[in-house]
Amino acid sequence: MKISYSHVHAEIHREIDDEAKHHIEKLERLLKRYDPDLVQLHGSLEKQSRTAEFSFSLTLALPTGTLHVTGQGGDVRASAKAAFAEIEAQVKKHQQKLRKDYVWKHKGGRGLPKLGQNASND
Repeated sequence: MKISYSHVHAEIHREIDDEAKHHIEKLERLLKRYDPDLVQLHGSLEKQSRTAEFSFSLTLALPTGTLHVTGQGGDVRASAKAAFAEIEAQVKKHQQKLRKDYVWKHKGGRGLPKLGQNASND
């Protein structure tokens, strides 16, 4: 996975790297089917001038599509954590769509008797 950041100052860069380390490992586990050279993660940080909030946006470019999220928080770590949590959820949803999980959803146990019940309804 290729990782890049823009609009991130050097002193803040370390904070983002510390927070992102665990989340990037989790993303790599989720994306192990993709060629690592084809997966690109780009992060960008903005400080909201009117409020004391930070906005951290992530763009994940995959061979099958591009995902974009924005996380907001009171400090850099909180905004990065929110963004990574959202991108992980979007990756899972994207993979479910690719696998066409919605087609294979079955109503479990229909027509089968439950434990302790007879097959016939007398």
